[in-house]
Amino acid sequence: MAGLKTRKQQRLVVVSIALTSLIGATLLILFALGGESLSLFLQPSDVQKRNVAVGQNFRLGGLVETGSFSRLDDGLTFRFTVTDCLANQPVEFTGILPDLFREGQGVVTEGALNESGVFMASTVLAKHDENYRPPGTMPKEEGQCSHPDDQAAAASYAEG
Repeated sequence: MAGLKTRKQQRLVVVSIALTSLIGATLLILFALGGESLSLFLQPSDVQKRNVAVGQNFRLGGLVETGSFSRLDDGLTFRFTVTDCLANQPVEFTGILPDLFREGQGVVTEGALNESGVFMASTVLAKHDENYRPPGTMPKEEGQCSHPDDQAAAASYAEG
């Protein structure tokens, strides 16, 4: 009766098959999500350091640079610059901006870079009150922004 296995060997085979199936299912899920569902969060200085590929979706966060906001003639396309006080990234968005969107305030945008290096945003999110800043969107040191409001915000960010 060489074909019969002990109870211990049968359990080992069942556990091995279960683990292999679980690992396979996990890898398939990660592969499926790895396409367009996962989105990186970067600041403008990170975009320049990483040389992000044209067309790759990611989230861009920072402050809307004062004096950079403009509306195009069609009335629904907006251009502005997102800064982390180390680097600037031009952004273009077509749609309706959130009510809390304004210059000097925190913003998170989702989209991709075009061939010209402009971030083409598909979504724009603005901060909801005076105390909230999206994680990683403030300058790393207090004196890096020239705008006094940005310096005060950087100081409060460094404390919290």
